[in-house]
Amino acid sequence: MLVWFYDCKGIIYHEFVPEGETVTGSFYLSVLESLWNRIRRVRPEYSAPGSWFLLHDNPPVHRAVAVQEFLARKQVCVLNHPPYSPDLSPCDYFLFPKLKLPL
Repeated sequence: MLVWFYDCKGIIYHEFVPEGETVTGSFYLSVLESLWNRIRRVRPEYSAPGSWFLLHDNPPVHRAVAVQEFLARKQVCVLNHPPYSPDLSPCDYFLFPKLKLPL
C-alpha cells in the first residue's frame, strides 16, 4: 500500500507501508511527521500555520486522537471528505491528469 500527499505542483511525499504491516494511528502519525518535515523543505511557502489544507477521508486512523492532536498543534486545516463519495475523489481531478502528461 502507498500513502501519498500532493498539491497542484505534484507529489510532495509518499511512503510505502511495509508488507504485512497494518496502518495504525501511530504509523499514520509518523507519516504525518515526515510529511511535515518534507513540506518545510520542498514547499517553504506552506510552512506557516494554516497555509495548507489536508483532505482526509474517513478511515479510523485519520480520526485517531494522536493524529488529531498533531494536526491541531501544527495548525493544519483539515477538510473532511464526505463518506461514500467516489465522484468527489481529488485524485481524479488533480493527480491523475498530471501523471498522464508524460505518457
